[in-house]
Amino acid sequence: MRKEHDLIGELEIEDTAYYGIHTLRALQNFHITAVAIHKELVDALVTIKKAAAITNRNIGVLDEQTAEAIIIACDEILAGALRDHFVVDCLQGGAGTSANMNANEVIANRAIEHLGGKKGDYDLVHPLDHVNMHQSTNDVFPTAVRIAAIRLLKPVTESFADLQSALQEKEEEFSRIIKVGRTQLQDAVPVTLGQEFGAWAQAISRDRWRLYKAEERLRQVNIGGTAVGTGLNAPRAYIFNMIERLRDLTGISLARTDYMMDPTQNCDVFVEVSGLLKTAAVNLSKIANDLRLLASGPYAGIGEITLPPVQAGSSIMPGKVNPVIPEAVNQVAFQIMANDTAITLAAMSGQLELNAFLPVIAKNLFEALDILRNILPIFIKRCIEGIAANERACRQNLDNSTVMLTALTTTIGYDNATVAALVFNETGKSIKEIIIENNWMDKDTLDEVLKPERLTSPSSNKKGQYKS
Repeated sequence: MRKEHDLIGELEIEDTAYYGIHTLRALQNFHITAVAIHKELVDALVTIKKAAAITNRNIGVLDEQTAEAIIIACDEILAGALRDHFVVDCLQGGAGTSANMNANEVIANRAIEHLGGKKGDYDLVHPLDHVNMHQSTNDVFPTAVRIAAIRLLKPVTESFADLQSALQEKEEEFSRIIKVGRTQLQDAVPVTLGQEFGAWAQAISRDRWRLYKAEERLRQVNIGGTAVGTGLNAPRAYIFNMIERLRDLTGISLARTDYMMDPTQNCDVFVEVSGLLKTAAVNLSKIANDLRLLASGPYAGIGEITLPPVQAGSSIMPGKVNPVIPEAVNQVAFQIMANDTAITLAAMSGQLELNAFLPVIAKNLFEALDILRNILPIFIKRCIEGIAANERACRQNLDNSTVMLTALTTTIGYDNATVAALVFNETGKSIKEIIIENNWMDKDTLDEVLKPERLTSPSSNKKGQYKS
């Protein structure tokens, strides 16, 4: 065991631990979720510490030996080492101070070993004086959250592009299958099955574009602003060089915000991004619900499509297969909406020069991005790509409905079409049979009007063009 001191007093720390007393205090104070800070947040924090060491060395305020030891320690962590020493809970008081101190201490103690010392020999490398030089939690943590969010957002955007493509492939595959279109869950007018998939693809296309553009909002960072965004204790050379180093190390086109107090105290950018994720979740949930309806039955429901069977559906009902993938999509959507509420409340609850609730914003934003990234490939591979059309059910439902009458109102008139609907409901005769029996149209003309391409596209007919 080794002893370390802080403002509060003294604690004993395991010799094997790379973290120090500040992290141990956080472990004692914040045993909340049993979930440590996100891997991407760790990477972002460590990258910032590496950039700071390089910058401080280059401007001549950190000696070469100490800087090199810090840089090597950071590189080791970024390669995967010492990850089990980043232990603070993702929910923590202090606006992210515990996470920042956890990074400072692990990096410092590993750097000390590179210089031949033992953990806790902070005269060699100090977590605050050296690793945290010219920084504050209040510029490090918001910058790290933005970097992590950008990294998590990219694969989500790419998966939305994949989902759009998968839906468009089904749009083409089902482009000639005519079926009943429904409004308010009632029979409405004919559509193609492909058109339904095409409409979903359009919604996903908007989500993909919105999320792609959201990265621009996250690129502006307040690194160098230190405690409240005024840049106190940070040399001008450090502020301007730091952003260049971060661009190089992250590969992200980060920009120093013109007014560093703004992102230090305001978190609306995270609300905006979360809102876009919520919007995408709304579209995903709507698509999942539609798929469940269209696949319902399959014998006593709509049954116009068949979802790929992925697991047995019941422990009591043999042969039952449930739409479990769309159901999982629904649940992910619900969770993202709940996360958005937490982010909204946290963002509006900051006071004056700092938002102390950024940890809960980060936790909920990263979780939303993670579960969305995870569900999209599952949705594509285990549901969308395997959907098959039940053409017989589509045709049967179409023939057993009055939906074709709307296409005939411009030729036989609304009143006659209403009479045809009543006769259909009373007798079960087909719409075509009723129209011909009443001499409202001849068979050839009726067949022309009811061609699939006429039923599912803007009409070129004019009232009175066809006469019985």
